[in-house]
Amino acid sequence: QVQLVESGGGLVQAGGSLRLSCAASGRTFSRYAMGWFRQAPGKERVFVSAISGSGLNTYYVDSVKGRFTISSDNAKNTVYLQMNSLKSEDTAVYYCAATGVSSGSSWIGVSGLRYDYWGQGTQVTVSS
Repeated sequence: QVQLVESGGGLVQAGGSLRLSCAASGRTFSRYAMGWFRQAPGKERVFVSAISGSGLNTYYVDSVKGRFTISSDNAKNTVYLQMNSLKSEDTAVYYCAATGVSSGSSWIGVSGLRYDYWGQGTQVTVSS
């Protein structure tokens, strides 16, 4: 079993920044491919960003490109999402997801169905 613990959410004014963290613990994989998803009130959970197990490949949904940056610390099995220039439409519960991959893997998952483990979610609220 793998546990994902998220932190860093909160209330911020439009134009501000937050950094989300997600640490994986439990069963040890050579690497985790990790992703961030978000769910706004009354809407489905959607993909935001992902990073490969190698840490060399990243992908973003168009709406956050240039504003959000995903990074990982593989030694700590931790992924970060730096969110800048936040907008009210970024308000959502943000979920971290992970799945074990082989060392050096370049695979990136944009579908929630490809992830085996999920965090509990952290609320991000952007006030306008």
